[in-house]
Amino acid sequence: MPRSAHRDRPLRVVQWATGNIGARSLRAVLDHSRMVLAGVRVHSPDKAGRDAGELCGSAPTGVTTTHRLDDVLALGADCVLYMPRAADLDELCALLASGANVVATTGGFHHPAGLDPAVRSRVEAACEQGGTSLHDTGSSPGFITEAVPLVLASVQRRLEHLSIHEYADLSQRNSPELLFDVMGFGRAPAAAFDEGRLAHVQGSFGPSLRLVADALGLPLDSVRARGRFATAARTTEIAAGVLRAGTVAAQRTTLTGLRGGRALLEFQATWYCARDLVPAWDLRPTGWHLTVDGDAPLDVDMRFPVPLERLAAVSPGYTAHRAVNAVHAVCAAAPGIRTTVDLPPFTAVFG
Repeated sequence: MPRSAHRDRPLRVVQWATGNIGARSLRAVLDHSRMVLAGVRVHSPDKAGRDAGELCGSAPTGVTTTHRLDDVLALGADCVLYMPRAADLDELCALLASGANVVATTGGFHHPAGLDPAVRSRVEAACEQGGTSLHDTGSSPGFITEAVPLVLASVQRRLEHLSIHEYADLSQRNSPELLFDVMGFGRAPAAAFDEGRLAHVQGSFGPSLRLVADALGLPLDSVRARGRFATAARTTEIAAGVLRAGTVAAQRTTLTGLRGGRALLEFQATWYCARDLVPAWDLRPTGWHLTVDGDAPLDVDMRFPVPLERLAAVSPGYTAHRAVNAVHAVCAAAPGIRTTVDLPPFTAVFG
């Protein structure tokens, strides 16, 4: 079928994974006027065989969940919304080769030129075989690290520096395992920032910086990562438990994209569980702050106007909805790995 024909009928979409983001995406597909839910792939066999509506608080849909890849391949869907915790290359290539386009939120495909050549070749071969496209997106990385900076740069003719600062107040996040065990809040500060975490942040957000720089005709020479802690000035009760004085209460990771020996692009993530810190930090509410130093300087503040106790319930939509809104553009795109730069601007369709 010509790819332009996708615009003339509702698209048949599969939801892959039904965690916090996947469940929100599933509900968005069910409510979409130009999409039809073709299937749902769940991670756990315990979730298999259930009506899809049960997993997102919707009315019965008549679509039964499965945990088998072969069941998904047999559906002949137009697109798979691929949202597991991490991408599986075998799964992705099987989906693409079968004729299903893929919109993913797993990271790893934001900057094709930076991929391992063997991985890129394999994915592109699968796209060629299936006549399909793969697009990796989300709120961060994705929306705030690619779509928004490119729009802000569209009013510049000289760019000295562009920075993206992300803030997350986690004090009302009732997730003790995530905050204390995974992220390391509430521990004695280490002598150095965890190298594995720095590598993870660099791998997640560095490709976005490189993509933007390439699009602006200013390719980066390197991307450097650094991190630092601040500790709680006093013992504080947060939703996840007790944060003792002197333990890690805030973490800040900074990626700097360098060109010609100077900082051109920067992404900084500040996650905190308390505001009374040692040393004191300039903290903003949950959201994003962007600045552009050029011949049309800009200072943009984007806040999430949601009470902190409700943020965990609302925030998955920022990632899930962008992925759902990308489906039609991805299905209409030429086969291959398609980035924010490759796709035309897309938005939500409500009617």
